[in-house]
Amino acid sequence: MNRLYKVVFLMMIGLTPGCNDDGGAPAKPPVANIRPHELTSHGETRVDNYFWLRERENPEVIGYLEAENKYLEEVMAPTRDLQEKLFAEMKGRIKKDDDSVPYLYHGYWYFTRFEKGGEYSLHCRRPAGSDIEEVMFNGNTMAKGDGYFSLRGVKVSPDSKKAVFGIDTEGRRFYTLRIKDLESGELFPDVITDVTGNVTWAMDNRTIFYSKQDPETLRSFQVWRHELGTGSQDDQLVYEETDDTFDCSVHRTKSDRFLVISSSQTLSTEHRILEADNPQGEFRLFQPRQRDLEYDIDHQGDRFVILTNYLAKNFRLMECDLDNTGLDAWREVIAHRDDVFLENVEVFAAYLVMQERFDGLSHLKIIPEDGSPAHHLDFGEPTWSIFISTNVVMDSQVLRFGYSSLTTPDSVFDYDMASHQKTRLKQQEVLGDFQAENYQARYLQVPARDGTLVPVSLVYRKGFQNDGQSPLLLYAYGSYGYSMDADFNSNRLSLLDRGFVYAIAHVRGGEERGRPWYEDGKLLNKKNTFTDFIDCGRYLTGKGYTSSDRLFAMGGSAGGLLMGAIANMAPETWRGIIAHVPWVDVVTTMEDDSIPLTTSVYDEWGNPANEEYYHYMLSYSPYDNVQAMDYPAMLITTGLHDSQVQYWEPAKWVARLRATKTNHNPLLLKTNMEAGHGGASGRFRRLEETALSYAFMLDLVKE
Repeated sequence: MNRLYKVVFLMMIGLTPGCNDDGGAPAKPPVANIRPHELTSHGETRVDNYFWLRERENPEVIGYLEAENKYLEEVMAPTRDLQEKLFAEMKGRIKKDDDSVPYLYHGYWYFTRFEKGGEYSLHCRRPAGSDIEEVMFNGNTMAKGDGYFSLRGVKVSPDSKKAVFGIDTEGRRFYTLRIKDLESGELFPDVITDVTGNVTWAMDNRTIFYSKQDPETLRSFQVWRHELGTGSQDDQLVYEETDDTFDCSVHRTKSDRFLVISSSQTLSTEHRILEADNPQGEFRLFQPRQRDLEYDIDHQGDRFVILTNYLAKNFRLMECDLDNTGLDAWREVIAHRDDVFLENVEVFAAYLVMQERFDGLSHLKIIPEDGSPAHHLDFGEPTWSIFISTNVVMDSQVLRFGYSSLTTPDSVFDYDMASHQKTRLKQQEVLGDFQAENYQARYLQVPARDGTLVPVSLVYRKGFQNDGQSPLLLYAYGSYGYSMDADFNSNRLSLLDRGFVYAIAHVRGGEERGRPWYEDGKLLNKKNTFTDFIDCGRYLTGKGYTSSDRLFAMGGSAGGLLMGAIANMAPETWRGIIAHVPWVDVVTTMEDDSIPLTTSVYDEWGNPANEEYYHYMLSYSPYDNVQAMDYPAMLITTGLHDSQVQYWEPAKWVARLRATKTNHNPLLLKTNMEAGHGGASGRFRRLEETALSYAFMLDLVKE
């Protein structure tokens, strides 16, 4: 639109154009129209002045979001050179033609790689014993012409001749499935639209199973069967999850013996199984769902192994026969331990690998099936992150796992479980002058206000002094039992090399200290997550790691809820807050079961139909608790097509903050008009968003 029309349009919808034609006038923030909307629950009426921002297709809403983007650009214009410098140095550390460590599966070595200048990876393979590379999928050519691109669900058929894959070009996680003939390179005519991207092959090499989401709530609630060469209109519905608090998905066991349909919610799981070579058969129930019963299954030889919380808060390992899978037939393999949380299990023909968590850190334990002594792997650093990597072969004595720390780049190891020999296959190459020995990591135990010790992992460049002069970025998530381990990120060096300390608060709501740690940070204990984070920030300030005018907080999604809560509860503690795709309108969202993900997380937050939960959520909901007071500087990001936290939550939050707060600290909203929950797609494009966040903090420190 032309300049005059745009100004008139902005004025009509109640926005002040953030223009600066004379080069001297300060940018003026947009002001969203106030349109009161009443919401009544339990005899109490709340007034939401910005409820209208939910209208995604309304040009007035788009105009407001674009005006906020324009305002951000003008406010951040003095940092443009810094953003470009940060982007260049972060991009400069990335190896442009990097590739992954190949793994062997059914006669082929599979790997991904990047080409110089490419935003997206190439999915490749080569026959065992050959150097001839086959490019199965080139994300760069597939993404041409799309502002957003995501490739998901790449699964090669058991006979290695075909591959199914899913593409999303909007960011809302609706995928279109196609099937490629890997021998001819041609696509089969089969097209399956608007599905989740969760897909698996049966062992007949012509049948796939996939899950489909509800178009409104986005809940994955159906599993369908498709036969190669048929139209999707002929696909068969094989399972529908009718409980709207459960999601469902489908996969094949590592042994290739069984197909598994899994239904899950926060506190309960249920599985159905079918022989993978009989895709037309009927799935049978493994163990019926029960309230508070969680279990995961895998197949090993003549038994199923079961990771479960049955009479075991921190989980235990059990087994059962293949033809008798009910709870009464389960036998204990590894007992429950109060001080060890059993996170994960990887099955091999002759070994079990347990991922255990104790002392706040994750560990790997090898258990030979022949009765030989079990043992743990040693990592020798104060804090770290590990994960069990791609292990697709049952009859192997080699475990592949990933490792990194705050000072050690991402590494891939093969570990011979018989000889106890560990071989590093690859370590992320960090270009430039990075030397791990220039940085120091620490692992602290910080006392919360109720006496609970909260772990904090932190890193800084050597030479740091505890004199309160260093800026510090404190990060956390703290929900859904997701543990935020201390891993490496080369982008972070741009802060550390400029004198920042980076810290992760392992607050309650994760599972760093086991399942009780999670339960003490959810439902009616949720405020522990927020007070833990505040207490960690104040501790670091009191110990001279930083000062309150140099302390920054960052979190995203449910971690964005944390950011909103600490902004209301302790605004004076922070110089600045960065909230990525924040979930901040807690009560209104949880009362609307048409909003994606709402019904499946009642057991995380509570159902506001229950008055006790309603009032508790209302007491911390960031949007509902905005007050007339001084707030720290804030940068808030969202995506117009976000499928998990709807864009209108951060947009409404910013509008209310702007109308209510009493100081002039920056308040900025960045809406990616092309992306969803994960932000921009592409490995380099998303660095622009990181550069913006870093420049926001560095500019405030400079003041």
